[in-house]
Amino acid sequence: MKIIDLFSGCGGFSLGFEQAGFETIFALEKDLWASNTYQYNHPNTKVHTLDITQVENPIDLLNKPHEVDGIIGGPPCQGFSLSGDRDPKDPRNSLFMEYIRFVRAYNPKFFVMENVTGILTAKTKEGMHVKDLIRLEAENSGYNISTFKLNAADYGVPQSRIRVFFIGIRSDFPYNLEKIVPKPSHFLGQHITISQALSDLPEIEVNQGDAPMSYEKSPQNDFQKWCRDQSTHVLNHVPMKHTARLVERFKNIGCGQSVANVSEEHMQRKRGDADSVSGKVFSQNNMRPFPDKPSPTVAASFQSNFIHPFFHRNYTAREGARLQSFPDHYIFQGKRTTMTWEKHLSQYQQIGNAVPPLLAKAIATSIKHYFENIDDITVTKIDPLQMHLFTT
Repeated sequence: MKIIDLFSGCGGFSLGFEQAGFETIFALEKDLWASNTYQYNHPNTKVHTLDITQVENPIDLLNKPHEVDGIIGGPPCQGFSLSGDRDPKDPRNSLFMEYIRFVRAYNPKFFVMENVTGILTAKTKEGMHVKDLIRLEAENSGYNISTFKLNAADYGVPQSRIRVFFIGIRSDFPYNLEKIVPKPSHFLGQHITISQALSDLPEIEVNQGDAPMSYEKSPQNDFQKWCRDQSTHVLNHVPMKHTARLVERFKNIGCGQSVANVSEEHMQRKRGDADSVSGKVFSQNNMRPFPDKPSPTVAASFQSNFIHPFFHRNYTAREGARLQSFPDHYIFQGKRTTMTWEKHLSQYQQIGNAVPPLLAKAIATSIKHYFENIDDITVTKIDPLQMHLFTT
């Protein structure tokens, strides 16, 4: 089956679908560096580096629009995020309507839209719940739609990451929600931990590491074997630069603690005044997670959110990619980090924004099986407002 990927970012969503046997015809991504990463790792897919709002006619992007079986994508979620102040007038909140515009233009058999859990309670500037508007627009476009939450850890990703998925099935096909939702492959006690995900990577401290690097250990579990398939060297595995003061702060942060737990001696200083303690303390900054548990959510800001469980430094891009279930042969382009005034997405941001490939693969496999066995699907009438939560 053939798909297109909107708001594709660096390509995690596409990668998972391709691992399940789908073919990505084209991807659409506004950011240049994320687009470069996508193209480097998907050389056979046409990547349009475009702002979706500037695409006047979606059909113009493809010679044979009737070949599109599915549309996947995750409209930018900053306006819906629970981690910051919500702004119903944020123009990024309306990008899901651009997604629906492409669905209407191509009329695929199915679509999958991913977003943060904040979208479930977010409202438009007119006061309507966004999830209800998406459902209404999908139904008016000829689709039965399901809305549910999935935890990536339940599908082999070494990370507790809960996201919302809207899956639409064109109304001329039988509709059975229970056949669409992917069944978890990993349950509580079976989740992949941080240590299981990272323990075979070269052990480096601050100011160490280079690109490429050789593996120093053999893979120690099936997840590591999967990550290292097709890879002979490690790339994107260079630590950020840290000051001596920052390293000392990290040394005083234990597992389960963050910068909020250090003594005044090691607290963050005011910018330009090394003798004064900053009044701002964020408990999510520089948190050292427990190595024997799945990682907390790897967000776009994960370069400052976490300290490595065993080393006194932040994660490398490769370590973040492992926690997102990207294989080691997936190479990220652009700068590792950026300053606030730089407009492109850094490697860390690309990784944190991505849909974990193994979660995407689980969804894709379920959809593929659904259509391969469409003649055996029993139609069910389930309240479309019903939420399915698979979390632990």
